[in-house]
Amino acid sequence: MIPTEDASARKREIEEKLKQEQETLSFIRENLEKSDQLTKGMVSILSSFESRLMALENSIIPVHKQTENLQRLQENVEKTLFCLDHVISYYHVAKDTDKIIKEGPTGRLDEYLACIAKIQKAVEYFQDNNPDSPELNTVKVRFEKGKEQLEAEFRALLTRYSKPVPPILILDAIGGDEELEGEVTLEHLPEAVLQDIICISAWLVEYGRNQDFMNVYFQIRSSQLDRSIKGLKEHFRKSSASSALLYSPAVQAKRKDTPTKKAPKRPGTIRKAQNLLKQYSQHGLDGKKASNLTPLEGHDHELRGVKHLSEALSDKHGASPGKDDVLDVEIDSYIHCISAFVKLAQSEYALLTEIIPEHHQKKTFDSLIQEALDNLMLDGDSIVTAARRAIMRHDYSAVLTIFPILRHLKQTKPDFDSTLQGTAASTKNKLPTLITSMETTGAKALEEFADSIKNDPDKEYNMPKDGTVHELTSNAILFLQQLLDFQETAGAMLASQETSSSASSYSSEFSRRLLSTYICKVLGNLQLNLLSKSKVYEDQALSAIFLHNNYNYILKSLEKSELIQLVAVTQKKAESSYRELIEQQILIYQRSWVKVTDHLTERNMPALQPGNKLKDKERQVIKDKFKGFNDGLEELCKIQKVWAIPDKEQRDAIRQAQKRLVSEAYRVFLQRCANIPFTKNPEKYHKYSPEQVEDMIEKLFDTSA
Repeated sequence: MIPTEDASARKREIEEKLKQEQETLSFIRENLEKSDQLTKGMVSILSSFESRLMALENSIIPVHKQTENLQRLQENVEKTLFCLDHVISYYHVAKDTDKIIKEGPTGRLDEYLACIAKIQKAVEYFQDNNPDSPELNTVKVRFEKGKEQLEAEFRALLTRYSKPVPPILILDAIGGDEELEGEVTLEHLPEAVLQDIICISAWLVEYGRNQDFMNVYFQIRSSQLDRSIKGLKEHFRKSSASSALLYSPAVQAKRKDTPTKKAPKRPGTIRKAQNLLKQYSQHGLDGKKASNLTPLEGHDHELRGVKHLSEALSDKHGASPGKDDVLDVEIDSYIHCISAFVKLAQSEYALLTEIIPEHHQKKTFDSLIQEALDNLMLDGDSIVTAARRAIMRHDYSAVLTIFPILRHLKQTKPDFDSTLQGTAASTKNKLPTLITSMETTGAKALEEFADSIKNDPDKEYNMPKDGTVHELTSNAILFLQQLLDFQETAGAMLASQETSSSASSYSSEFSRRLLSTYICKVLGNLQLNLLSKSKVYEDQALSAIFLHNNYNYILKSLEKSELIQLVAVTQKKAESSYRELIEQQILIYQRSWVKVTDHLTERNMPALQPGNKLKDKERQVIKDKFKGFNDGLEELCKIQKVWAIPDKEQRDAIRQAQKRLVSEAYRVFLQRCANIPFTKNPEKYHKYSPEQVEDMIEKLFDTSA
């Protein structure tokens, strides 16, 4: 059971908590009543605010709408005023731009183009809105005037700043790839001027609606291209006789050579041929495989009828003392002009692409290069024509002028074709036509030269009296040696005239075989002609010496050059064949001494018996033998002393062989007659000792002895 005290305490505690809860409940009720009162007050306030706001809105909205309408009207007025100002400005364009249009675009291109743009807009406005307005004609006239001024400025800028490229700069550009650290750039126009021209060109293309400026462009640039090439030609003419540098000092400083060194010049074909002809006429071969000719001892014949190669262009340059130098310059100049044309044309095309619209570039470029290209082709045709005239005069050496040019044309053709890509077919065919013409002319000259060697007349006055090398031989060999520098070119010339299927490929091996065959043909014709000429000599020994000298000259010339390798392509045994021919002629020559050595044989010699005296008849036989030997020796030595064997090695060998044959026979004869008393005056018959005989033979082929 719970104690009474505890129960009472518990009850009091519960009653206190209940009282507290009741007080709390009363407090909440009071607060709820206050909250309801506040809510009712707020609702009343909001209702009042809403009614006032609605009243305000009803009064403000009409005002707002009226204001909005007023603002819209203001904007419309402003737009209308702006449009009116804009339209009115079109009526003032002609007046506003009059001064600038009259003064032109020079020095103020951007401002000028801005004025033209204003006029253009005015024209468009009047055309669209008031085509009958007199103002339209005014702005149209002003626009046309502005366009004419731009075209005039385009022409003026091109004319004023387009200058021929200096020859030295062209030469630097041509040789730049090989000798300079960087490629030389050809700047045709100042950068600022170029940008103005590009700007004008772009405007004329877009608004000018004509192509007249393109015609102006190609006419001006075409003239400068042609003048550049002509200036290069003139530079070669002037520099050929002076020590002026062919390259610019700035570029020269980059070269490995010294700054004062002249530009390397191609070997002059004409001068080279003349020098060689002179050497061959005054010098011979020493029998050694060396690169230089050595003087011939006791040989001073001159080549008659040898024409200078420069006669090929004598009609053009006249017979001046330095015409060979003139022709050298002409050839070298033409070769450089071909390279210059390619380089300048490439540069012109690069410039053109910046100025001319793409779809007009090829046509404009074609027109631009025509004048310079036509002049180059005319120069080439002149060279071909001059060579043809020379060939008609049987001056076949003139064909040598074509070789360096033709070789360079073929080497340049790939760049040439690449540069002219896209031009008209007639333009692209000009160089191949010139090449074909040169090949045909060259091939005809080569064939006619071979025939002329075969048909050279046998004239006694034209034969060397001393049996030395004939001028026909030296000329023929010289001509063939000149072909060595142009083997591919000469072979291609011959191949161009072939109609066989194998010729269609024009392989280098095929061309080399054709050239070898041609050289063998010339040598064969030369051999036949020499045989015919040798019959002019009444003395068979002199005929043999003549053939020996010519065969030996041919052989040594072949050995000293690459001709022997070319001949061996089709004639493997050519060298041994010539050696056999030389030996045959030596044997024929030695037979001329048989009539001398016959007197030294035992034939008709009396048989001497011990104790028996010779009969008068027998003594006379011995005397006749001595006399016949002495007379024959003196006669042959006198005759053959003036003969010539230019090759010292061959001359010495023939002398030694003859000394051995004669002196040995003479010694045997003297020993046989030593104890025979055939005369009381032996010194009358025994005129020469063996040593003296050898000395006499040693003086053969030597007019100075």
